[in-house]
This record gives sequence, C-alpha cells and structure tokens, in this order.
Amino acid sequence: MVVQLGRDICGDLPTAEKREWLITNGMGGYGAGTVAGLLTRRYHGLLVAALKPPLERTLLLTKLDESVDYQGKVYELATNRWADGTVAPQGYQNIEQFQLEGSIPLWKYACGEALLEKRVWMQPGANTTYIHYCLKRASAPLTLTIKAFVNTRDHHHETRGQDWQMQIAPVPHGVRVSPFEEATSFSLLCDRGEVKAEHLWHSGFDMSLERYRGLGDRDDNLHSTTIAITLQPGETLTIVASTESDPKLDGKVALSERRAHEQRLLASWKVVSPTKATAPWIDQLILAADQFVVDRPLPEAPEGKTIIAGYPWFGDWGRDTMISLSGLTLTTGRAEIARTIIHTFAQYLDQGMLPNVFPEVGEEPGYNTVDAILWYFEAIREYYAATRDDALLEEIYPALTEVIAWHQKGTRYAIHLDDDGLIYAGEAGVQLTWMDAKVGDWVVTPRVGKPIEINALWYSALRMMAQLAQRLGKPHQSFQDMAEQTRSGFQRFWSADLGYCYDVLDGPEGNDEALRPNQIFAVSLPMASGQIGSTPLLSPDQQRAVVDICGRSLLTSVGLRSLSPAHPDYTGHYGGDQLSRDGVYHQGTTWGWLLGPYVQAHIQVYKDAEQARSLLEPMADHLSAHGLGSISEIFDGDAPFVPRGCFAQAWSVAETLRAWVAVERFANGAEQDR
Repeated sequence: MVVQLGRDICGDLPTAEKREWLITNGMGGYGAGTVAGLLTRRYHGLLVAALKPPLERTLLLTKLDESVDYQGKVYELATNRWADGTVAPQGYQNIEQFQLEGSIPLWKYACGEALLEKRVWMQPGANTTYIHYCLKRASAPLTLTIKAFVNTRDHHHETRGQDWQMQIAPVPHGVRVSPFEEATSFSLLCDRGEVKAEHLWHSGFDMSLERYRGLGDRDDNLHSTTIAITLQPGETLTIVASTESDPKLDGKVALSERRAHEQRLLASWKVVSPTKATAPWIDQLILAADQFVVDRPLPEAPEGKTIIAGYPWFGDWGRDTMISLSGLTLTTGRAEIARTIIHTFAQYLDQGMLPNVFPEVGEEPGYNTVDAILWYFEAIREYYAATRDDALLEEIYPALTEVIAWHQKGTRYAIHLDDDGLIYAGEAGVQLTWMDAKVGDWVVTPRVGKPIEINALWYSALRMMAQLAQRLGKPHQSFQDMAEQTRSGFQRFWSADLGYCYDVLDGPEGNDEALRPNQIFAVSLPMASGQIGSTPLLSPDQQRAVVDICGRSLLTSVGLRSLSPAHPDYTGHYGGDQLSRDGVYHQGTTWGWLLGPYVQAHIQVYKDAEQARSLLEPMADHLSAHGLGSISEIFDGDAPFVPRGCFAQAWSVAETLRAWVAVERFANGAEQDR
C-alpha cells in the first residue's frame, strides 16, 4: 500500500485531521473528509453531487456517525468538533488503520478484539456514493448504529438550518430526502438493517480550516436517518446515497465495478509506460489523475470532457486544463480523452483566446488569460506527437491560424505581437498570467508587459504551426519568419549582469529583475529549448545558468518557490484570510506543478537521469501527508514546506507524472519528448 497509516497518525487528532481523502465520480461530483472523520472544511462530505456536470456541486450527505455495541461495551467510531471547541465523540481513538485500496479509502476500527472495516467510493458516471461495512473479525455478534447527517447547499456555502423542515419520507430500503420544492431529492438506502426516519438539526459543527482561511467556520447538518443492524462475523452492510432514481444496492457488485474501473486505468498506463515495472507511488498517481477528468456536456458535444483544476473548491479552468492535459491523459494512455478535451475547448475559442474560468453561475466564461490559449497549442503539439491524428489536425488547423492572426492584430487586454517579435499583454487592474492573485482592485503580481513564459510559449506555438503547416501542405514560411523574429527578440530577456532572465520586459517600470521560476519554461519546453529540432531561445550556457539559479534559490523538495527568498517581497508562509493568502500566493509560496518543468529542464541541461529522478522522490512521501494519494496545490516557501491550498491539484499530479515519464524515457535512451 502506498498510503497506509497506523495508530501513530490515526490516533493523534492534530495529525489525523490534516490527512484528507478524496473520492470522485467523473462528473465533477466528489466526496472528501479527514482520516479522523472530523469535518474541518465546508467542502467535506460523503456525497457532493455535481447537479449540472461538472459544476453546481451540492453537499447532500455530509457524514455518517457510527457507534458499535460489542460484548456489552459501546465504541464510538465518529469524531466531531463543536463550536465551543469540544471534541465529542472521539471515535478516532478506535481507528486501527487507514489505507487506500487503489483510490478507495478504507478504515479499520478495533472494538475490543473485533475488527470492523469501512470503505467509501463513488460510482463512475453517477452522483452515487457507497459506504460498505464488513465485520472482518469477531467472536460474537456486533451491533452497528449509524446516524446519517444530510444537507443541501452549494459546497462553497454554510447552513443555518434550525427552522428548515426537510421531508424525510420512508421508501423501500431507506428514505427519500426532499430538502425543499425546487431542490434535487436524493435517497439514503441500505441493503439490510432497520431504518428509522429522523429530523433533528445539529448546530455548530466546527470547521477549523475555514477559520484558518478567514471564512465562516460553523455549519449545521440534519440528522435525517438512523440505521441499526446486528452483524455476525463476516457479514456486511452497504449504505447508498444517490440522486439516481434506482441506484444499485449490491455493495459487492458496486465495489467490483469500481475496482474494475481502476484496473482498466492501470492497464492503459502499462501500455504506454516507459518501463515494465513502475514505482508503486506512480501507479497511485495514475489513479489520482483520473479524479480530475470529468464530463462537460455541451449541446454540440454531449460527450465533452474537461479537467477539474483542484479539489475541493476549483472548477475547470482553461489554463489549468491545458497545462494538465498531457500528464493526465497522454501520459496515462488515454489519448482519446485528450482528443475530446481539445474538441470541447475548441467550442470556446473567441478572439484568439480561451477562457480562464467557467463560472459556476451564469453562462458566459471569462477570457482574462493570455496563456490558456498558448498552453492549448502546447497540448495539441503533444497530442499530435503521441497520436499522429491528422484528422483532428485538419479540423482545428483553421482555428489555430485564426488565433495567430488575432495575436498579430491584437485582442483583449492589449494582448498583441510587438515589433520585436514578443507578445505584450496587460492593462491596469487585470491579471493575465498564471500568477493571477487579485484582492479587490489590488493585482498582486500584475506582470504587465512581456512575460517570459508567455513568449517561450508563443515561440513554441509558432514553431509548431510551421511544422503542422508543412505536414498539411499549407504555407508555412510566415510562421517560421515570426518564430525567428521572436527568437531574436527573446535574447532581450537574458541579463548578463543578473546571470538569469528578466521575468517581464517593458513593464510600466521597465524590466522586472525579480528572480521567479517562469524562466524555467525557456529550458523545459521542447520547442523553446531546441530538444526537437528547433533553434533554442537560450544558448547552452544560458540554459545551464537558468537551471542552476532556479535550483539554488527557488527549488524545494516539493516544487519551485514563486519568488526568491532574497527578494524584499518574499514571504515564506502561506495562510490567513484572503488578503493575507492572496498577497503571498506568488510571492514565495512553493508550487508543486513547477517541479515537473524543473526536472525536465534539468534533464535538458545535465543529461543525468539519476539526479533528475532523485528530484521527484520526495513527492512519493508527500502522498501520505495531505491529500492522500494525490499532490497538493501549494506549499510554504520555508521549510518544512507545509502543504497548503487544494489538497489535490490537477497540474501538480500531471506535471509530476509527465516529468517521471520524461526521466524514464531518457534513462532508456529515448528522446525526452515524443
């Protein structure tokens, strides 16, 4: 088991409540919680349904509080912290072990000599969660009593429910919960046992992480149902929470189907893996990768797909989707999903741009990003390199040429190709690059001007377009000419005095000398660094200098800092309210996804697979430290690099997988890029 925690963690509440598990359904719905069973976020729940996939995510089943009567003694298995700070009950003390079976959370509770197992998972393609109990060991019958707590609210919100009367109606095998007239009803069912409808609000569930984030830290949940059953050794109980009209009640069948789904994921991975025997922690990340790939049905593309940027609170973001696409789909042997996502997002091209955010409420996406479209080009390049799918290339080529034309003549937010061959972007009050923190009217890192990674991506896009045009028998010289002009202008980024690259050129205050990680893309992007036949943007000595300075000043065990500790604006701790958090989001905070480009740049410069592999190894330990089996969004800039933000982030997982494959391909004598 890659993730297996004993009593030293499970029985220590401050430690156990920092480890979070995640289950997903491929629709945007999810379940999440802590190893201890304690609610610490408003996003914790057993069933958070995506009512309009992949969004409108709504908390329905919050938790199940279990107690066991065995041999005349009562053992509490649930844990709650209340508004006055009281922790009651304290069921975490009875957790013998927690582990992940694939992506399925498994608790083992010790009640005397009896051992009760609990598994939780979601059905792929349905807003349905299964909770399965099995009495694995006992010398006598065990009575299990379960209180089901329900809700109906947006997963970003909180509930004050004392005057809220839900309808809890008995149905065969359980109850049907109807929160209010316009709401989606859902069922709580069990395959056996005694079911009793209840209606008792419990107020003041304390959500400590929301308080830490400067947000509301209280929630109410309704005790809707009590389930009781006496289990003999070896017997099981399955509880199902679902918005479906007729969910399956057979827990063993549902569990087998879930396991078969995960075996198919691993089988697809084995087909494309660069090595016959992969590291177990990499196999775990293959399963984690699947958690981010979700449905986005459109009228013209009902089978549309997208990528959730991070759990628990992000939706699908254009930039994050395109950065993550290769690592989550091509690397894992699921090229057909990459094709579908490329198609899905093509529907949203507008004035040469892709949207950054698909809002949870409303119909119009926001186009406030300069790089989402450039990462789209990179995703297409990687897809085509892996598949040689000429049919897709023929279909989208006209749209890609239109994107280039829009950048030549100029599009939103003053984004345009300047006379020196570099892309300029930005206006006062907007944030267009991935360093996009904004609080009110304060843009923390505006980066108005010519950001370095934007121009590395632009150069890569032009080189790709020249190659694709040749492949299709189209005119290609204009793309080559523009690329050469960009390559010539790009030398302006290099500062011999600094010994590294400017982060932004021609900004309102001139060139930005801040040492940031964005220059690493001039070495990691295959087209930009000359790995696959193009002329590199930086000389070999300059590439080495970039890797070296990033290694000395920005590299941590789990990613690259967003700003050098030597800079006066550097802050090494991330936390507090929104102003405090967003104010340091890109001012020293470590970003996990940047470890991937750094490793790929390291291979490019040093040609040493063993060293590059060692850079990734700390991520294996991280899989047991925050979002179990996954990789966090961000970390403190200062040691010990405490994980922060989303506990499961798409591009962190994607770039770690992509870098691992690049290392192994290089070690096996293959080209770094397909």
